Amino acid sequence: MRGLLTLLVLAFAGLAALALTWARASTDTTGRVAFDRPLNVPPLAPSRVEDGTRVFELRATAGTTDFGVGDSATRTWGFNGAYLGPTLRAERGEPVRIDVTNALPEATTVHWHGHELPAAMDGGPHQAIAPGAGWQPSWTVDQPAATTWYHPHPHGATAHQVSRGMAGMFILDDTTSRALELPDEYGVDDIPVIVQDQAFDDDGQFRRAEHPFSPVGHLGDQILANGTIGGYHEVTTERLRLRLLNASPARVYDFGLGDDREFALVGTDGGLLPAPHRTDAVRLSPGERAEIVVSLDPGERVVLRSTPPDLGTDPWTGRFAGGDDRFDILQLRAAEHLVPVPEVPDRLAGTPGLDPADAVATRRFRFSGISINDRRMVMDRVDEAVVADTTELWELSTSDGSPHNFHVHGARFTVLEVDGERPGPELTGWKDTVYLAPSTTTRVLVHFADHADPNLPFMIHCHFLRHEDQGMMLQFVILEPGQERGRPPATHATEHAGHVTPGGWISLAGPSPARRT
Repeated sequence: MRGLLTLLVLAFAGLAALALTWARASTDTTGRVAFDRPLNVPPLAPSRVEDGTRVFELRATAGTTDFGVGDSATRTWGFNGAYLGPTLRAERGEPVRIDVTNALPEATTVHWHGHELPAAMDGGPHQAIAPGAGWQPSWTVDQPAATTWYHPHPHGATAHQVSRGMAGMFILDDTTSRALELPDEYGVDDIPVIVQDQAFDDDGQFRRAEHPFSPVGHLGDQILANGTIGGYHEVTTERLRLRLLNASPARVYDFGLGDDREFALVGTDGGLLPAPHRTDAVRLSPGERAEIVVSLDPGERVVLRSTPPDLGTDPWTGRFAGGDDRFDILQLRAAEHLVPVPEVPDRLAGTPGLDPADAVATRRFRFSGISINDRRMVMDRVDEAVVADTTELWELSTSDGSPHNFHVHGARFTVLEVDGERPGPELTGWKDTVYLAPSTTTRVLVHFADHADPNLPFMIHCHFLRHEDQGMMLQFVILEPGQERGRPPATHATEHAGHVTPGGWISLAGPSPARRT
C-alpha cells in the first residue's frame, strides 16, 4: 500500500512538473509593451564610385548596446557599429564591391542572402575572413528589385554570430520598381524592420534560451525591431511600406496588425509580386522577407504584432517550437496630418515565368533530424552538380515531425506545389527561402544563373540556424555543359578563390559581366 502511495505521489508530481513546463513554454507580450523608444532605422551605407563600381565598406566589430534591459549595456557585435549593420542599396546592372574588414576576435564570413552571384563572392563557409583580415567581393547586380540581406555564414557558428547582432539589409532597385507608385523614401515611408528574438540575463547580457524540448533551438522572450525593444515609429504619410526581415535563428512569425486590418503584401524574398495580395497576416520563417504596405488614418496608433503561426505540427512540438507565442513588436504612430500617398498599383511586376516542362532534371531532398538525404555537411564534398542557366524541379520533403525550411544560395525559385496544392498568392513571386511543415512535400522550380565554377560550391540548407550549424546543409556546384565537377577545399580556404594583398585583403575576381534575362 505504501509503495502504491509513493507511485501515486511521484506520478502526481511528474504531471504537475509537466503541466508547469507546458505553461511556461509560451510567451505573450500583447498589450504589455510600453512602446517608449523611437524605432532605430539603420542608416543607408555610404558608398563611392571607383571606375564605374559602387564601393561599400563594412567592418565587423564588437561593442555594447543599451537595450534598456538589465543592469549593464549588452555586449554585442555588428557591422559599422555595435549592433546590426547599415542598409546597402544598389541598382540592377550596377557593379558593386564591398570592402569587408573583420575586427572581431574570431573568423567570420559575410553571405549575401538572396543574391545571384559567383560562388567565390557568395560569402559561404568557404570564404572565411580571419581576425584582422579583409575580403573584397565584387559582382554585377543582375536580378529584379528585392529586399535581400547579409549575415555571417561560418560553418558551425552561424547562429552564434547572427544572434549577437550581425545582420543588415541590402535593397536592390530596378527600373520597374522605380516607376511604380509605391512608398520609396527610405526612413520616411519605406522602413526596414529587422526582427530578432533575444533573451537576457539579470546583467543585461544575451543568454541562450533553448528549452530541452525545443525542436528548433533558441527562442527568446524579447523581440527587437532594428535592435529596439518596445519601439515606435512616427508616421507622416498615409501609407507606409515595411520591409520585414525575419533575422531570428529559429522563430517563425505570423506578422499582422493589432486590429486585424488588411494590408497589401507587395513583395517577398526575390522581389515584387505580380500583383498585390490583400491579407491580414504573413508568415515568415527564418531568413524570409516580406514587403507590406499599411494604410493609416491621421492620429491613430497601430501595433505590428506576431500571432501564433501555423507550423503544421502536433500541439506538443508546436508549443516548444514557439507556435503558441504572441508578441507586440512595433507601434506605428500616425501624425495628425498625413502626406497623401497613391493607392498601391493593381499590377507590380512580371510573373517569374518558370515552366515545369522546361525542367532538365528532378531532384529530391528529404529533411530529417539534422541531415538532408541522410547526409550532413562536409566541406570538401560536392553533393550535387547542376548546369548553368537551366531550371530544375526539386521536391523538398520532411519526415521527422520538426519544422524546417529551405534556403538555396546563388539561385532563385518559384513554389509549384505545397503537399499537392497550388500555393497561395503570397508564394507567387521569386523566392530563395520557404517554410517546410512537418510531413509535407514542397515542389519548387529552381533556376540557376550563369555563374559556373566547378570547384567552389553554393549551399542548400535549413535556415533554422541550429539545424544548419549541426550539419543540415549540402553543397552544389554550377557547371557549364559537359564540365566535370571539382573538389572544394576542406577548410575555410579563401586563398583558393583569390590572393592576399599586402593590406590583408583577399582580392577576388572583378565584377561579372551583366547577363541578359
